[in-house]
Amino acid sequence: MLELVIVGLLAEGPLPGHELRRRVAQLTGYTRPVSDGSLYPAINRLTKAGLIERRADPAAGAARYVLSVTAAGRADMLQRLRKPADHEITDFTRFYVVLAFLSHLPDVTEQHAVLRRRLEFLEEPASFFCDHDRPLRAEEIADPYRRGMLLTARATSRAERTWLRETLGEKPPALDTTGTDSDPHAPAAPAS
Repeated sequence: MLELVIVGLLAEGPLPGHELRRRVAQLTGYTRPVSDGSLYPAINRLTKAGLIERRADPAAGAARYVLSVTAAGRADMLQRLRKPADHEITDFTRFYVVLAFLSHLPDVTEQHAVLRRRLEFLEEPASFFCDHDRPLRAEEIADPYRRGMLLTARATSRAERTWLRETLGEKPPALDTTGTDSDPHAPAAPAS
């Protein structure tokens, strides 16, 4: 995902290396801090693959450079956004990286196809805890901390599903008498 972040940020315009590092940290650092030991090898791999280019920036001083995305890099990014891997749909943090750059896809139909995959995933029964193969709901958990995990995850999942449906122009499901989604399999927690 780091490589998608780098190419996605550079697709918005050329950046000096230090500025790219700052923006990567802003986007991903809240959940997965990026070290120089990860960032600079990724930049080197992308450069060698011809997906980004590095050129000297004499105005900035010795050993300073500006990075920009190549046509091949933009095409690679668009393909990755059109068809994210399953783990990029199911993992919360990875999906947010896809979401951060999804507007680069020029076709709204393609954007919506990605959002529908995420919505389908979120509508599958899920939990951090199971009784054999059956996902347990928060109401079935006695441990207050585990229940808290499930309740927080449920609220997050519900909010995301609401946003996805609104963005896709779909109607929300009807509420049952308990005030929850009428879908008996509404996720108790998103899987990651």
